Amino acid sequence: MNCDEAKTILLLYRPGTTDADDPEIAEALALASSDPELTSWLDAHCARQEALRSGFRQITAPAGLKEQIITEQAAKERPGLRRPRMVFAAAVVVAAMVILTPLWLSYRNNSGADSYANLRDSMASVALRDYRMDLVTNHPDSIRAFLAQKAAPADYVLPAPLEETAVTGCAIEYWRGVKVSMICFRTGKPLAPGKQSDLWLFVVERAAIRNAPPADQRRFDQVSRLGMMTWTAGDKLYLLGTEGSEQAVRKYL
Repeated sequence: MNCDEAKTILLLYRPGTTDADDPEIAEALALASSDPELTSWLDAHCARQEALRSGFRQITAPAGLKEQIITEQAAKERPGLRRPRMVFAAAVVVAAMVILTPLWLSYRNNSGADSYANLRDSMASVALRDYRMDLVTNHPDSIRAFLAQKAAPADYVLPAPLEETAVTGCAIEYWRGVKVSMICFRTGKPLAPGKQSDLWLFVVERAAIRNAPPADQRRFDQVSRLGMMTWTAGDKLYLLGTEGSEQAVRKYL
């Protein structure tokens, strides 16, 4: 099973139900636990499911619905009742849409209200966990070619100090359906066992992010033990992070 096949299967998955007992869904969930791209996609899918579920919980069944269903079922062979039943069912669907559409739009808008902060925190989490690089190489041109082939941001511009820093590879992360290029560097400090990099640059299309820092300023944030510097250049938003203070990050700008 590959990533696209898993997504197709997981479209049927509803968190908090017995869906995970299905063998195919269980296999897709297992793949998602080891695939960062699929993990991000699944998180977004589960959030949408929960938003819709919350909306349905707010729908109050019309008075007498239970009795009407029982009555209509008992007389379902009577042609004269078919049309009223269809009209009633359509009315219930329309009512559900009237209630759920504002809820869904509110969820979508609110979830993106401070999307810069959400993106920053998500990418910091990626850097600090045991991620997997899609391409392991110390050739910058190979990284750009790989990212371009995958339709991820590849025409990024690096600050001079970062241009001279050794690369170790790259990965493509997904944030709310948007591709984020992750370029991995090595500062030269001793690495923990199993680690291949300790400096990360995330590049995403600026237009996809709300509340990003203005183009004329760099912004520093401490996210857990990761120091992150963010800036905008052209149509790209850049997030550079490493463990440590602001000075630890700024030396690469």
